[in-house]
Amino acid sequence: MEFRFLGTVALVVDGVVADPGPARQRCVLAALAVDVDQDVSRDRLIQRVWGGDPPLRARETLVNYVSRLRRVLAAGGATIARRPGAYALRADPLAVDIHRFRRLCSRARAETGRTAAGLLEQATALWHGEALTGLTGDWATTERDQLHQERQDAEWDLTDALLDLGHGEDLVAGLAVRAAGHPLDERAAGQYMLALHRAGRTADALAHFRLVRDRLVDDLGTDPGAALQDLHRRILTPGPALTVRPRAARRVVTPRQLPAAPAPFVGRGELLDELDATSTTVSAVAGAGGIGKTALALHWAHQRIDRFPDGQLFVDLRGSGPGAAMEPSAALRGVLDALGVEHDQVPSDLHARAVLFRSLVAGHRVLLLLDDAADTAQVVPLLPGSGSCTVVVTSRNVLPGLLAGHAARHIPVHVLDDADARVLLTGKLGRARTGAEPEAVGEFVRLCGGFPLALGVVAGHALTRPTATLAALVAEIRGPGLRALVHASLIEQDLTGRYALHDLVQRHAAAT
Repeated sequence: MEFRFLGTVALVVDGVVADPGPARQRCVLAALAVDVDQDVSRDRLIQRVWGGDPPLRARETLVNYVSRLRRVLAAGGATIARRPGAYALRADPLAVDIHRFRRLCSRARAETGRTAAGLLEQATALWHGEALTGLTGDWATTERDQLHQERQDAEWDLTDALLDLGHGEDLVAGLAVRAAGHPLDERAAGQYMLALHRAGRTADALAHFRLVRDRLVDDLGTDPGAALQDLHRRILTPGPALTVRPRAARRVVTPRQLPAAPAPFVGRGELLDELDATSTTVSAVAGAGGIGKTALALHWAHQRIDRFPDGQLFVDLRGSGPGAAMEPSAALRGVLDALGVEHDQVPSDLHARAVLFRSLVAGHRVLLLLDDAADTAQVVPLLPGSGSCTVVVTSRNVLPGLLAGHAARHIPVHVLDDADARVLLTGKLGRARTGAEPEAVGEFVRLCGGFPLALGVVAGHALTRPTATLAALVAEIRGPGLRALVHASLIEQDLTGRYALHDLVQRHAAAT
């Protein structure tokens, strides 16, 4: 059985096209197929199919659609499994043309020359028109736009591969249309110029460079980038026909950069649900220092790690530390290195690094966790351009520019309530110790104000004094306040994040 979504939605069983039903039913199939072999919650399916205004009996209608689809799928050996509150399309991912297309593109990025060109030709041949033709609604539109971008990336990558192999004249007509449709795109311009030069039309190639240069100056106030100017100089150089060195194969790396998940982790159920929402690809987790933002993000990421088979990237942006925050350019260099880009292949300027990063992760299911961001300007260059990626940003600030300009989901984090704070202390100190002194535990909770970091500090202090009663430790803290912990061995290292602990301790100490 084949699932076709890169054009009109259709099923193919033993070479025969099968009708998957009316538009809404097709949308249910598509909504399951993009996450093939993974559970998709009922609420998420309803959101994808009907948007924010579902019919009153959406659940019953969804059950009917799933039942009908099962009958159609049975002929090809696939099915839709039901779990509590969720459904999953059980099928070979490579039977779904979207996933087959992405797999071929991914393989091509690790190759060069004829191998890369062949894989990209296979990928682009899977398309039969506009993706998800006939499906309407916000989710279908967003998916369609993302797939359109991925198709364009594949077609342009194929052109580069063919140019690397020496093609030129046979590409001119198609590249003329592309250049006209993207008049300010320097990559399109360079491809067209090289094809024209290879076809013996050097004058036309130089004229197109002048045209693009004038447009860039007039419309954007900038000159062409280094790559286009270099191509222009090489075309002007007398001698043999311009040749392009084949690109070296990039190291194939799947980054697994998440730090260890915090333990124990308590509460935060509603916030985890917010992070699970798929209506946005960027989540901005905001709250005071020590409130548990990073712990929340890491716990969620480890619980959902199967959603990101193409890698998980973690960047500490150092936005609230004692030194300077990490520059976006430096952050991108680290990310590109994690993705396998050789050091001498990393561009020198911020914009070029951002473009390369977006190109490498396009169409891949990658998680990018940006921890401790200072402001929106630090984050924006690190955002992927692909809706297949998920970004979680933590910050002490709300980052309104990220919310307004990039449709990020705002997830505010508040202090733990007393019940969850008690559970956290019990998880760290053990039920026997906390159960023997509930009043002291309650006083610890009060002194720490629901801040997980403060609770962790006092728990760590208690663990270094296993023979002391909790009441005695409470008395120590209540006396000189939490200032005493500033000098504890728990904070003897100057690691990033330790200074946030100082601030937190001092704030609570001043209040005691």
